[in-house]
Amino acid sequence: METEQNRVSKWAVHRRIYDWMLHWADTPYGFYALILLSFAESSFFPIPPDVLLIALVMSCTTRWKRYALACTLASVLGGLAGYGIGVFAWETMGRWIVENVAHVELVAVDGRLDIALPRYLTESLGPRLGGEYLFQVYDAWNAWIVFVFGLTPLPYKLTTITAGVARVNVPVFLVASMLSRGCRFFVVAWILSKWGEPAKVFIDKYFNLLCIVFTVLLVGGFVVLSFM
Repeated sequence: METEQNRVSKWAVHRRIYDWMLHWADTPYGFYALILLSFAESSFFPIPPDVLLIALVMSCTTRWKRYALACTLASVLGGLAGYGIGVFAWETMGRWIVENVAHVELVAVDGRLDIALPRYLTESLGPRLGGEYLFQVYDAWNAWIVFVFGLTPLPYKLTTITAGVARVNVPVFLVASMLSRGCRFFVVAWILSKWGEPAKVFIDKYFNLLCIVFTVLLVGGFVVLSFM
């Protein structure tokens, strides 16, 4: 079992990485750092690019579209690298990233390693989700999972690597990634460009909750349309 000291140590490391990411916003290389970090986060880097995206948009709100587009494209390309890890290196690199970078526990379910989904997802989306474990949901929904989970606070590297393990169709994977990451980054950047510092404070405080609410509303809309 993880000790309190280990949890504090992990948080300290994440805090240093978080601060290191933010410092790029005050340099001439912030835009390029955003591209590299967005790519890396989709396959192995622990901190989401939203941190630097928010800082860059706040420093120049007129460039919000440029930053959101760069973040989206780099994240999708990085997602393809994560997909490759799932296909070719799951037993070595992939499992290690899931357990040690994403800090997600793998459990044996029906003879294979799987990942228990957060309660907020299983409770909000209900039986239509297809199960309480990630690969059960892939079995039911395939690439839709890439789209839905790409909007949530779940580590995106977890989605891209497991999509490779599940052998999601590559073109469909790329389209689903582009849509989900584009929605997430463009919405955040647009809100910041419109409302500035108050929006930043609100997003910083309620980011995970906002992602969950947005995902539930979006998926709920698709469910309603399917019955019309």
